Amino acid sequence: MRLTKFSDYALRALLFAASRPGERVTVEETAQVFGISRMHLKKVVMLLSAEGYVSAARGHHGGFMLARPPEAINLGVLLRKTEPDFGMVECFLPGNTCPITRTCRLAGVVNEGVEAFVAAFDRHTLADILLPADRFAPGSAPQPQRGPRLPPPPEPD
Repeated sequence: MRLTKFSDYALRALLFAASRPGERVTVEETAQVFGISRMHLKKVVMLLSAEGYVSAARGHHGGFMLARPPEAINLGVLLRKTEPDFGMVECFLPGNTCPITRTCRLAGVVNEGVEAFVAAFDRHTLADILLPADRFAPGSAPQPQRGPRLPPPPEPD
């Protein structure tokens, strides 16, 4: 399973904004901290604003800040707004041309996986993953890979 950059950036933007309660943070500042595209992040913030997650203002004193308390921002609900389709396999996408779609049983297994994936996010809010402001340092060195931590496969019978 993999989140789109859009969802990843939405989570990061919310984390950064939440680290500075009552302050506006800018798209430029947020992009710099995470080393990500300012233009892509601008689109993310526009959606977060339209969905009521942040309040945004343009201009010299512009920027964005959380519009809801972190406890009121459910991560699963957020993902459903930022992920376009959870299209893990071709038959989940528009324009599907897979010839075995009508008889294939894989979709059920994949759906089960997607449901479990999203359910993990449903159990958490932004408050569960908050970080203090001093953890956000622009231009950080490469960081270690943190996951995934998959259990070992079951032993064959």
